[in-house]
Amino acid sequence: MKVAIGSKNPAKYKAVLEAFDQLDITCTWSSHEVDSGVRAQPISDEETVRGAIQRARSTLKESGADIAIGLEGGVVLDEGSNVMVCNWGALVDSAGREFIAGGARIPLPDYFRGPIEQGVELGDLMEQYCNREGIRKHEGALGIFTNGAVSRVEMFKLVSLILIGQWQYNNRDSQD
Repeated sequence: MKVAIGSKNPAKYKAVLEAFDQLDITCTWSSHEVDSGVRAQPISDEETVRGAIQRARSTLKESGADIAIGLEGGVVLDEGSNVMVCNWGALVDSAGREFIAGGARIPLPDYFRGPIEQGVELGDLMEQYCNREGIRKHEGALGIFTNGAVSRVEMFKLVSLILIGQWQYNNRDSQD
């Protein structure tokens, strides 16, 4: 099976590959830098889902793979002062079927709200907050704010497992 991943971010493609490995599914894979079609920092569940779906669709079209997976991280700003990290994924197959799955959601520091509303990406805020680079490609905000208990790779791996599981479940009739 040929799998294409809609990102060159190591945290994202590593998560997808670990999910396929855990499910003992042999595949060849490629990663593609594609446009999400949404803001660099999505600020709602809906926008983050749209970004994941667009990544998957564009990647499938560009790659000619059997399935493509798009993963997107975002934030949700509620009516109050809460700022939450959110994560979504989408799987699109060559038959045109689409599946979505969401990941963990945890609160971020309240003072992140202002910069996010002004268009600053969470990854950039995290680099300032932690005074180091590359957080979005490794543990992510989730890893930092869970004290390493759950990394960005692990969270996106769970999303990928849910996507692949949905795809397998919906594909079982064609395998009988």
